Amino acid sequence: MIDIHHHLLPGVDDGSKDFETSVAMARMAVEDGITHVSCSPHANSQYNFDRERYEGIAQELRERLAKEGVPLTVGLGCDFHMSYDNVQAALADHVPFTINGKGYLLVELPDYGVPRGLTETFYNMQVAGITPILTHPERNPTLQADPSRLVSWLRGGLLIQVTAGSVIGKMGKSAEKMAHQLLANRWVHFLATDAHNTSSRPPRMSDARKVVEKKYGREYAHALCVDNPLAAYTGAALPPQMEPLKLYENLEEENWLKRLWGTLTRAN
Repeated sequence: MIDIHHHLLPGVDDGSKDFETSVAMARMAVEDGITHVSCSPHANSQYNFDRERYEGIAQELRERLAKEGVPLTVGLGCDFHMSYDNVQAALADHVPFTINGKGYLLVELPDYGVPRGLTETFYNMQVAGITPILTHPERNPTLQADPSRLVSWLRGGLLIQVTAGSVIGKMGKSAEKMAHQLLANRWVHFLATDAHNTSSRPPRMSDARKVVEKKYGREYAHALCVDNPLAAYTGAALPPQMEPLKLYENLEEENWLKRLWGTLTRAN
């Protein structure tokens, strides 16, 4: 399995506090069946994202893992918060922020609410060569109350990552319920751990993968845990996806209504 959202770098945000913790987290991830991790330190007003410095920390971590005999491949992206300055910086040059500098970007919404203008922002990102991946929307109370907000973004090419812990009920009942709604509609493209430590936010995906296999099929689980994250990790195009449900059913009706409304307004 490939984990594209993992706070493994030590001492840079609210994830791993030191190299010893990072090695323990990496060992736990390997034991769970994870082969690749994209370290995703926060990029926000609280934690300044310094790609060059983080590359050095990631390299030291690789060397320590090799010395400890932990066979985990370590890459680097970030947990990108949608501030104005961040967005402008990424539109100018996405390489410092995207997973391994190859175009896929983890974007995180505030804990509460949804910023205005996101549809336009996601479009501008794609024009700039960025493939945005919305992280854990199932944990956002605004989206929990109205998941239909995701529809236009998904139609526009936005990808979605759900936290493995949400699937198995570790992130609260509301997050679990929405995670399964998204999975049932095949609106999810990635599972990831969003691991922060070895206890309350551990680097485990296998239990969630088993649940997805049982409820939604082995092919879908493999896509979410292996095929799609490997594409993001390497910068490749996503392989063909299973057809999403309840995403395009009303599209023709909406277009017809828009055309009718346009005709009426022109007549008036």
